[in-house]
Amino acid sequence: MHRPVLVLPPAMLPVSLADTKLHLRVDHDEEDQLIEGLIEAATEYLDGWTGILGRCLVEQEWRQDYDVFARELCLPLGPVISVTTVTWRNAAGQVATVPGASYDLRTDTAGRSVVRFDDTYPFPRDLHESRAVGITYKAGWATIPAVPANGDTPEIPAKSTVPAPLEVAIMLMVGNWYENREAASGGLAPLPFAVDALIAPYRKLGL
Repeated sequence: MHRPVLVLPPAMLPVSLADTKLHLRVDHDEEDQLIEGLIEAATEYLDGWTGILGRCLVEQEWRQDYDVFARELCLPLGPVISVTTVTWRNAAGQVATVPGASYDLRTDTAGRSVVRFDDTYPFPRDLHESRAVGITYKAGWATIPAVPANGDTPEIPAKSTVPAPLEVAIMLMVGNWYENREAASGGLAPLPFAVDALIAPYRKLGL
């Protein structure tokens, strides 16, 4: 199985600048850029293929390539929301799409997701020599869309559904780095023990 490819990054961060500033007790705007950068760094530490969780946070889209078909193909990043497309390339490089009715997304109680092809689906034989099969899918905790303003009712911004312990962990990391900038000049300051406790239940097994 090849390294997954990010197709569409998250449209927002797991925690807002306003909530993080409230956590930091910062009531000015002079350091907004710094704080946003720390939020991004904390998110990258946890999120996606290179993050320590082995999971996605805010909803995003990935593509996973495989050299051959199998009755079940594992999707390495979760939580998986939905499968967008399944495609395959023949030896000449021509791309075809597998009908959606020919496979199902299955997720077990441990959160592992696979695309399971129907027993009646005939696997193509004339496959390209490498990365012949591709699955594009959405992963992460779903985003609640923004609600437009209506009359006297102001717009309600989009909101992530990332679990609260992970949001708190991100804000604790940001707070730690924000308060220890001088000590961390040679690298990021060590993380508070509470961060490990908060993220432990969400670490993907085997990572």
